[in-house]
Amino acid sequence: MAGQWVLLAYRIPRQPSTLRITIWRKLDRLGVARLGDGLVALPADARTREQLDWIAEEIGEMAGTATVWLAVAGNTAQEKAIAAEMREARAAEYRAVIEQAGAAERARPGERSRTVKRLQAELRRIGRRDYFPPAEKETAQRAVRALAETAVVEGGR
Repeated sequence: MAGQWVLLAYRIPRQPSTLRITIWRKLDRLGVARLGDGLVALPADARTREQLDWIAEEIGEMAGTATVWLAVAGNTAQEKAIAAEMREARAAEYRAVIEQAGAAERARPGERSRTVKRLQAELRRIGRRDYFPPAEKETAQRAVRALAETAVVEGGR
């Protein structure tokens, strides 16, 4: 592995809590690894660095403090552990998609079509934060494709 990581070290004022929650949600949408209180990491590339730079700027505008760092893990085991944690978080999201696709197979055709669209959008959202794809990714994609095919067959009758 031995790659670079972009880190965001930050402190946000406790009040108002809505600002703190806004930042946490943005970081969650990015799929960050939480290394400690106020310290998150993403695999380094131009996109992830820019995203964390934007969040750091936003934190500064909230009267907080934030710095963005480029780093390399101290050893391969540490890096593998961070990647495994990120992979498992995405695997759980993909498992939820698989479960929802399975449940939607029993739904009425119109509802099934709406579920397909929602799950396709969810797969795109997960994919944007999936830096270490788990095996569940392909299974979730197949489950949504299969559901879409049944929605088309039902809709064509």
